Amino acid sequence: MSKLVNDPWCLIESAWNPESVRASESLFSIGNGRFGQRANFEEHYSGDSHQGSYLAGIYYPDKTRVGWWKNGYPDYFAKVLNATNWISIDVHVNGERLDLHAAREVRHFSRLLDMRDGILKRTFEVELQNGAVIAVEAQRFCSMHRPETAVIRYAVTAISGSMEVELCPAIDGDVKNEDSNWDDAFWKTLSVESNSAGSAGVLNQTEKTAFESAAAMRTSVHKLHSGGADAISASSGTSSAHAGFCSFQVALENDETVVLEKFVGITTSLHHAHGQVLDAAKAVAASAFLATHAVLLDEQQKAWQSIWSRGDIVIDGDVSAQQAIRFNVFHLNQTYRGDDPRLNIGPKGFTGEKYGGASYWDTEAYCLPFFLAGHEAAVPKQLLLYRYHHLGRAIENAEKLGFSCGAALYPMVTMNGEECHNEWEITFEEIHRNGAMVYAIWNYINYTGDQTYMADHGFAVVLGVARFWAQRVQWSEPKQAYVILGVTGPNEYENNVNNNWYTNYLAAWCLHYAASTAEALMKNQPQEWDRLVNAYDVNAAGEIARWKTVSSAMFQPQLENTRVLLQQDGFMDKEQLQASDLPSSQRPINQHWSWDRILRSVFIKQADVLQGFYFFQDDFDQETLEENYAFYEPKTVHESSLSPCVHAILAAKLGRKDEAYVHYLRTARLDLDDYNKEVYQGLHITSMAGTWLSVVEGFGGFRVRDGIPEFKGVLPEAWRSLQFLVHFRGRQLEIRIEPAGTLVTLLHGDPLQVKVDGELRSLQPAA
Repeated sequence: MSKLVNDPWCLIESAWNPESVRASESLFSIGNGRFGQRANFEEHYSGDSHQGSYLAGIYYPDKTRVGWWKNGYPDYFAKVLNATNWISIDVHVNGERLDLHAAREVRHFSRLLDMRDGILKRTFEVELQNGAVIAVEAQRFCSMHRPETAVIRYAVTAISGSMEVELCPAIDGDVKNEDSNWDDAFWKTLSVESNSAGSAGVLNQTEKTAFESAAAMRTSVHKLHSGGADAISASSGTSSAHAGFCSFQVALENDETVVLEKFVGITTSLHHAHGQVLDAAKAVAASAFLATHAVLLDEQQKAWQSIWSRGDIVIDGDVSAQQAIRFNVFHLNQTYRGDDPRLNIGPKGFTGEKYGGASYWDTEAYCLPFFLAGHEAAVPKQLLLYRYHHLGRAIENAEKLGFSCGAALYPMVTMNGEECHNEWEITFEEIHRNGAMVYAIWNYINYTGDQTYMADHGFAVVLGVARFWAQRVQWSEPKQAYVILGVTGPNEYENNVNNNWYTNYLAAWCLHYAASTAEALMKNQPQEWDRLVNAYDVNAAGEIARWKTVSSAMFQPQLENTRVLLQQDGFMDKEQLQASDLPSSQRPINQHWSWDRILRSVFIKQADVLQGFYFFQDDFDQETLEENYAFYEPKTVHESSLSPCVHAILAAKLGRKDEAYVHYLRTARLDLDDYNKEVYQGLHITSMAGTWLSVVEGFGGFRVRDGIPEFKGVLPEAWRSLQFLVHFRGRQLEIRIEPAGTLVTLLHGDPLQVKVDGELRSLQPAA
């Protein structure tokens, strides 16, 4: 991968390296929450590349492909779809097609993503095989202000004298997914339009799910010269079975430039009626065309300015760390808008196809806190409503596995609430994800103070999950406790284990929370409680008693004569090695060892017991945390992107600043430095939220207890200061951590009490 330039606000690639094209396509991806685009070249490229344009909420149920079918397997694995290519601009110079892979020489190549405004820029000079030399300046963005609009400005300058240049902007619906199980074409083209006025459009429909997607363009072309600018008309507008395109031909003298502006509308049947999707795309493109590039650019810059004004993080003294945190925050904001409860956050966002683009428990465990602190409460609420609306499917998922009476099992992977993951140790056994749904509800209410959510939406989910746990446990006579058998915890390098501590503890907590919530509703909102009892057939006395009994008698494995909570039964039977015992030639072990060897080893893929210590920090004293951290951290190989952030937060709490800093850099620069050699597949979007957690909850020590924000700053030695913003119940707080201490300022909103380094303070709005 090309080495990136350290810059506090920009991602910069300053040299041409064809070996890193795929990786750079991921890193420089752009989006706006409705759609996104890998940083593919606008012009044709015949080298190794992964062309990818993705649409939020549009998926295909790709038939499951497994060697041995098991009862309960999902029929399909949902795939985010590689959608219509809207960036295409074919360029010919003196009859030769511009192609950096085939060119004689590429000079002065630079690619820059300005995270202040979400604008991707690329410049280069190229000598073609025919000897013609041109300079290209390309700029594009996905409008954050107009969520169905994208804009491209593409300029070609003659360097080697007079030449004939042809620009062919296109909308191309002939696309396929690289990750198709059976090499299916997921789309069929319903309509293609183009005309000689510089417009084109394509309407596609998914097979099976019948989603409609359209992209349409309006174009403007001008020749710039010393005397001014001349408009260039299209010489033709033609179409093929899947694409619509136009041709603009212009003669350039030396140093003259031709500029193409391409205004694109991208629409789907999620937001428009079937049969009207293409017309909507054309209307969006026309509106953008009339607005002009300058206006759209100004809108984009102001939209991102507003986003950063609510959520920027400033690290003084460490440019590498500063670039990394802004890179992560930037991608989170351009992946999820929070304006549609049907949408969620895929592990790769709009940057690649791995993991199918579906939703995992990552959202509830890692992403929700970021959106709570950086946005109005309505935004994170949409993430909870996503799961609420899928409750019926969660109950169906549980029924397929033999559960009854309204028990709900939320899917490991989903697009529409239906389980679509097909690895048995995940689909059937990684049931801890169910607890994350309830924890997110607690987290949201604890943070926002929204006491209406529980009765309106939350209790239905809490109830379904509690019913699942109450049926999933079984009584152990030898242990005289309830046990949970045959599970996989967060550490996926352990499968089919008994009494995974994290799963058991989380299940017991869910049952306790369900019981206390039910009793609070009975006491404080009796009419709402009666409605819930009738709606969900609640046997109050019997079910609440069962939840309390199971919760209080759940088995919690522990290493005798220590404070160490054992990851699962039999963990001490393993050879107690440490990650430092592994030679570098065998790391990562998931790329060098057999699965059998991994499962028999003591090595931990990601935080498991320590994930529980992160969730339930108030349940354990510092000594217990210290002992468990010292026991598990050396055994953890961090081969999950979700792991280092948890260790960073806990290390900071323990005062291990150097360790916390190392873990922070690993999670923050995971993609930028390509730790796992897989960035070409896309970015780790959901783990980017863990980067934010490392800074705000780790180094900032941010918690909310009893409605009071608390901060306990820990400043890494490499940093002169750390400053971040927190939105809390209609107020905005600025937190600044320096070697001398932590300062919290109320920028706007009503007076507020906060706790700083254990001291309660009353804040008044800044003058």
